[in-house]
Amino acid sequence: MEVFSPLGKLLVLMGVLLVVLGLFLWGKLPFLGRLPGDIKIERDNFVIYIPITSMLILSAILSLVFTLWRR
Repeated sequence: MEVFSPLGKLLVLMGVLLVVLGLFLWGKLPFLGRLPGDIKIERDNFVIYIPITSMLILSAILSLVFTLWRR
């Protein structure tokens, strides 16, 4: 017997993702985007930002969450 229905799992996952996204946009996760390995090139007319380290950490965390979620 399953404890959670698939819809319940989806709603919980979407809620957690919305909270994390909200905290990131609100500025409560300021370390993301300013880690060593994140590249920011500023010139007179443009800015290029490549968050390599932040995306690797985010990918590892999401992989761990989804792996634990499937069990």
